[in-house]
Amino acid sequence: MRIWRGTRARVIGLGVGLLAMLLLAAHDGVAASAQPCGRACLEGFVEQYLEALRMHDPHRAPLADDVKFTENGQKLELGDGLWRTFTARGSYRLFVDDVEAGHVAFLGSIREADTPAMLALHLRIRKGRIAAAETFVQRNEPSALGFEDIGYSWREPIPAGEQHSRADLLRTANAYFSGIQQNDGKGLYPLDDDCNRIENGVFTTNVATPPGQTRPDPKTATRYSSQWSCREQLESGLLHFVSRIRDRRFVAIDPERGLVFSYVFFDHGAGDTRTFQTPDGRTVTAGPKQPWTWEIAEAFRLEHGKIHQIMAILDPVPYGMNSGWSTWEEGMSTEGREASR
Repeated sequence: MRIWRGTRARVIGLGVGLLAMLLLAAHDGVAASAQPCGRACLEGFVEQYLEALRMHDPHRAPLADDVKFTENGQKLELGDGLWRTFTARGSYRLFVDDVEAGHVAFLGSIREADTPAMLALHLRIRKGRIAAAETFVQRNEPSALGFEDIGYSWREPIPAGEQHSRADLLRTANAYFSGIQQNDGKGLYPLDDDCNRIENGVFTTNVATPPGQTRPDPKTATRYSSQWSCREQLESGLLHFVSRIRDRRFVAIDPERGLVFSYVFFDHGAGDTRTFQTPDGRTVTAGPKQPWTWEIAEAFRLEHGKIHQIMAILDPVPYGMNSGWSTWEEGMSTEGREASR
């Protein structure tokens, strides 16, 4: 009897100790999950996701049980689409780390079936897992090679006294879209004088005039020119072919580096939208003759409260296409909104 009592005491003691250890571990786990996921943490999730893609195995990524996954606006099963064809990372890499909201966006070159392509990726991190993964694969070799050649990565922080709030950054980026859609040359254009835009791996602003040619004059031209500055293009009123900019989702905002990452759709209505008046009263007819839409991932770098650089990838998609992350009403809306937390 004395032997059993001693053994029972030791068993109870071990049980209490084990329970205490489990409770302590649980407490530590809750405390750790409550800590914000910093830059290294957010970018680490991207790296894990890309490595899982390379291995063609979603189970290698820290995915939540109820994770939502889309590719180019389509809700797919994990393991489908790019999961079957991704072969390697490329050399171009741009991160927008939204520590406050727990979001991270990535624009980078990849290799799909050993062919250069571009990937826009947005991950939502919750409790140490990937709760949402939105991918936009641009299967465009010149675009990927162009971004790799240009190489801007926007890693430098904005001086502390010049940083702006999340709301200000979103408002400024959204004003760019509104200015294009308004297309009257009189909108709010919060653009640096040295603003540059890069689309699909090429500069679409401030391009040098080819030898033997004359730089187009915004006062007489009937279409906008890549030789113009960002401001000249918007003030010309010649971006008329964009009849609507909708489903403006700002999925990652980084005030420390002045960065904003967005997914949007540019609609081209064609028909009667092709005829319009320029700010100086000229009547012009131009632009696409059939309706279609650009699907776009667009990143902004703001300095001194103004747009300094723009990076974008865009692909044509069916007219009026939805992102897969919005209701129909949200998808048709031209209001800007921050991604849900």
